[in-house]
Amino acid sequence: MIVLFHLTDRITGYEPGRSIRARKVTSRTEPYWRETPDGPAMPAPLILETLCQAGAWLVMLDTDVRRRAALLSVADVRFPGSVRPGDVLDVIAHVESASEERAVMSGAVEVGGRTVMEAADVMCALIDTAELDDPETTRRQLAALRDTGR
Repeated sequence: MIVLFHLTDRITGYEPGRSIRARKVTSRTEPYWRETPDGPAMPAPLILETLCQAGAWLVMLDTDVRRRAALLSVADVRFPGSVRPGDVLDVIAHVESASEERAVMSGAVEVGGRTVMEAADVMCALIDTAELDDPETTRRQLAALRDTGR
């Protein structure tokens, strides 16, 4: 069985070609929690994936959903905090450099103003959206993420 983790609930800010802000509200019912001595925690790789998914939405916004980011490498990542059920993850991703084939970004994930993850020089290949998903489905998902309820 393939489990897809949609780790962006809302795009809360966007500066074309520069940055994106996103949010993820966690729930105890999600399947990824791992037990630790301090209680359930989100696995560190999924916190990084939350940043990467926000960066992918930034690429799709910048390319009118023609291109999508696929992770190639991460030069530096730190996890100074943990994520617990019910936490709200605030994500900010900044473009460091970009071309038609690649993008490099950096960013952080915070919970209540406390940094739980920082990553630098996250390199992604930019590929045609249609290679991974139906572009119209992706457009609908993007519209839902940007909908402010008005």
